[in-house]
Amino acid sequence: MSRSFNRKQEIYKIDWQLPAVSSSASAHHINRDLFVLSYGALVAQLCKDYERDEDVNKNLDSMGYNIGIRLIEDFLANTGIKKCRSYNETVDVIAKVAFKMYLGITPTMIGGNDGGNSFSLILDANPLDDYVEELPPGRSSLSYCNLLSGIIRGALEMIHLPADVTFIQDRLKGDDVTEIGITFLQKSDEKKSKRNK
Repeated sequence: MSRSFNRKQEIYKIDWQLPAVSSSASAHHINRDLFVLSYGALVAQLCKDYERDEDVNKNLDSMGYNIGIRLIEDFLANTGIKKCRSYNETVDVIAKVAFKMYLGITPTMIGGNDGGNSFSLILDANPLDDYVEELPPGRSSLSYCNLLSGIIRGALEMIHLPADVTFIQDRLKGDDVTEIGITFLQKSDEKKSKRNK
């Protein structure tokens, strides 16, 4: 009888020594690392498959869009965030919650102070280009991280906020920072007037 009692104590000791990280958080960390490591191979393969940079950029954006329309469900389920009241709040959630959750970084948000519909996210660090020093020779118009703009565009479209998302600056092209521009296609005034009808 004393043996079974000791055995139960050992089982409880093991449970207490488990890391205090949720399985969801550790899964996101593993997914992020796997994604970052395999992303370079994906871009390299697209560069082999397509001669023109515009075709590679288009394919990266399309892949990102398809990821974004599925990723928004995971994001909303894991964060419990309710509907944002403004474009400013939406971009703030993208910068402070979504980027942190999936890529482990927090970009700086610029714009939107005047109630407009154009914003920029400044990425001081971009995990997707951590292992890349420069663009391949002859690929000066390649938007290496164009997948991110597709992801943002797809996720926003799924919550009925169509937007144009493009890279404005890119460190791989010699700029000081990486900047993603987000322009919502509906003015916030139009959005309010449609609700009132």
